[in-house]
Amino acid sequence: MARTVWDSTVGKKTVMAVSGLVMLLYLVAHMIGNLKIFFGTEEFNHYAHWLRTVGEPFMHYEWTLWLIRVVLVVAVVAHAVSAYQLSRRDIKARPSKYVHKKPRSSYATRTMRWGGIILGLFIVWHLLDLTTGTVHSGGFETGKPYQNVVDTFSTWYGNVIYIVAMLALGLHIRHGFWSAAQTLGAGSRTRDRALKTTANILALLLTIGFIAVPVGVMTGVVS
Repeated sequence: MARTVWDSTVGKKTVMAVSGLVMLLYLVAHMIGNLKIFFGTEEFNHYAHWLRTVGEPFMHYEWTLWLIRVVLVVAVVAHAVSAYQLSRRDIKARPSKYVHKKPRSSYATRTMRWGGIILGLFIVWHLLDLTTGTVHSGGFETGKPYQNVVDTFSTWYGNVIYIVAMLALGLHIRHGFWSAAQTLGAGSRTRDRALKTTANILALLLTIGFIAVPVGVMTGVVS
């Protein structure tokens, strides 16, 4: 039965919608955590340490964090695979391009695929930069996330990569949230306007919230 659901277009869209909402919840929590950097080094580093001790003593050190990471990896993979397969299915259904573009197709809709690729590449860079320190500039310091963040956003390329990715994220959420609501049956004539407004507000708040950190470093508010 699970195989039948996955093979169907509706099943893939449902997987894409649910995995997208899981990632959206994480992004909201992640943004709130990131904004703690404006309260100083001790506050931000304490928050980073707390993430590794959540659930103790029932959960071992970092077990909760690793559980969250596993859920996110599954969500990202499920989202990417379903998006790719739906895209291939759409191309096979109409191998030739439309003569006229859809007049009501928004910029976010037209850039969903490219936005997904940009975000996928960004996730890899972000992990290598601030989790493993592999591509980090200025010398990665384990246990000092505040300094590592400041190092990253003290470089022009660190700011460009992050800001471009967050703009792509905003567009992705703007269309993706509304699309997920339609897939899961939450949409209707009376609720569509509210859903679109919610999507716009979420996209705007997340974009501004994430970009505030590199802007804070560039302006010297965070140093």
